[in-house]
Amino acid sequence: MLETFGPFLLEAGVLVLAALAAIYIYIKSSFSYWTKLGIPVYKPVVPFGNFGPIIMKNTGVLPEITKLYKAFEGHRLGGLYGFGYKFLLVREPDLIRDIIVKDFIHFHDRGVFMSEGGDPLDLHLFSMTGAKWRKLRVKLTPTFTSGKMKMMFGTLVDCGKGLNAVLQKSAKMGETLEVKDILARFSTDVIASCAFGIQCNCLRNPNAEFRTWGRKVFETTFKTKIFRLLNIIIPGFIKYFGLSLIPSDVSNYFRKMVRETVDYRERNGIQRNDFMHLLIQLKNKTMTTTDEDAFKCGHSELDAEDSKEFEITMDVIAAQAFVFFIAGFETSSTTMTFCLYELALNPDIQERLRAEIDTVLEKHDGNISYESISEMEYLDKVVSETLRKYPPVQALVRMCTKPYRIPGTNATLEKGIRVFVPIMGLHHDQKYYPDPERFDPERFSDKEKSKRPQYSYLPFGEGPRICIGMRFGLMQTKVGLVSLLSNYEFRVSEKTPEKVVMDPRSFILSPLGGLYLKITDRSDRM
Repeated sequence: MLETFGPFLLEAGVLVLAALAAIYIYIKSSFSYWTKLGIPVYKPVVPFGNFGPIIMKNTGVLPEITKLYKAFEGHRLGGLYGFGYKFLLVREPDLIRDIIVKDFIHFHDRGVFMSEGGDPLDLHLFSMTGAKWRKLRVKLTPTFTSGKMKMMFGTLVDCGKGLNAVLQKSAKMGETLEVKDILARFSTDVIASCAFGIQCNCLRNPNAEFRTWGRKVFETTFKTKIFRLLNIIIPGFIKYFGLSLIPSDVSNYFRKMVRETVDYRERNGIQRNDFMHLLIQLKNKTMTTTDEDAFKCGHSELDAEDSKEFEITMDVIAAQAFVFFIAGFETSSTTMTFCLYELALNPDIQERLRAEIDTVLEKHDGNISYESISEMEYLDKVVSETLRKYPPVQALVRMCTKPYRIPGTNATLEKGIRVFVPIMGLHHDQKYYPDPERFDPERFSDKEKSKRPQYSYLPFGEGPRICIGMRFGLMQTKVGLVSLLSNYEFRVSEKTPEKVVMDPRSFILSPLGGLYLKITDRSDRM
C-alpha cells in the first residue's frame, strides 16, 4: 500500500510546501508597498502583518489600532499590513478632516462588507455603501432633527422615572451595585419603546423577552469567532459567501416583532411619538425631506451610481430599528457608566454638577424637560469629557473608493485600501489633552476648545457619515444622568477598581466584568 501511494503522497507534499512558500513570498513582497510610496511603516511580521496579536492573542482590532497610533508618534500617517492587505493609519487632524469631510467622495464607504443576499437585518445605514447609503441617509436624516427629538423626550423622562423607582430601595440601604447592567436595562427600555414601539420593562424584569433576545445579539459563539477571524484575514469573506453574523433565530424574532408592530398600528390607525412611527411615515411616503437635509448627506456624484429610488420596505424598517438598538443601547449605557465612575472618583466634580442640576430644575418647577437639559452647560462638559476619555468606538474606518492623492505627499492611495482614524489615540494624545488620564470637564470650555484642532475630538465621527443618532444618544445619556444625580449620590466602594480594565474583544468600549459603585439617597443627608 505504501509503495502504491508513497510517490503520490510525496508529490502532494511537495506541491503543498510549494504553495505555502509561494503564499509566503507573495505576502512578504506585498509588505514593501508603503515603503515604495515613501510612507512610514511599522515593521510587519509574516504572515499577519501588524495584526498578529488579533489572530494569536484575540486582543481585538480596535485596541491594537490605538497601540499603533502611539507607535507612529511624530508622523502624520503610517502604513500597516494585514494578511496580504494594506491599511493606512491617519494621525494628523487636518488630514483626518480631508479624508472624512473635504474629500469624502473618495472615502464614502466604511469598508463593512455585507451581502445583499444575506440576512435582511444586515442592510442598515451603517453597512450600506455608495448611492444606496446616500439615498437612505437622506430619507432618515429628518427623523433625527431637534424637533423629532423633542417629540420623543417624554418617553425618555418616563424611563428615567422607572430607573429611579428601581434604585430607591438600594439607595436607602447604601448598597454597592453593578451599575453597567442597570444602565443597560434603562437604555434597553428607551430603545425598545422609541425604536420598536414596545414596553418591555427591563428595569423591573431583567429577564424580559426583549432583553433576552437582545443579549443574544452580542453573544460570541464559536461560529461568530470563526467568521470574524476569517473576515479579518480575508476582508469580504462574509459578503462573498452570503453569510451573516446575526443568528437566524435572532433575526426572525426582530423582523417578526417589527412586522407585527407596523401591521397593528396601520390597521388601527395608531400613532406614537417614536422612531417606529417616523419609519412608517417613510414607508408610506407621508414624510418629505428638504433640500437642506439632502445637502448634508453627501455628494450628488453618488447619485450617478444608481438612479433608482430607494424603497422603504418592511425589512428596511426592521434593519434600521435593529441597528438603532445595537448602536444606541450599549453606547449610551457605557457612557453613563463611565461618567458615574469618574464622578464617584471625583466627588468635587459630582457636587458641582449636582448643584447645576438642582439650580436648573428649580427654574423649571422641578421638571426634566428638553429645555432644562439644554441649559445645563456643565453637564454638557462632563459628558463631553467622558466621551473624550472613554469614546464608545475607538477608531473610525473608511475605505478608499477611488484613487486618492494624499495631501502633502507624492503617494496615491489605491481603491480598496482601508483608512483607520484612531479616535482613542487622538483623545489620549498629550499634544491635544495634557495629562490625558485626568478627568477634567473644563477641557471643553470655549477657551480650551479653541486651543486644539477640531478633528482631535471625534466621539461620533464627523462629515456626512457622522453618527446619525448623535442627538438622540446625547439626550438619552443626559436624561439618565440627571434622573440619577438629582436623587442619588455615587461613591467608590471596596469593589470599585482604581483603574477600569476594558474588555479587549468588545467592539464598544466596555468595562470587563461590569463596574461597581455605592449608591446613597440624597434625602438621607437633608
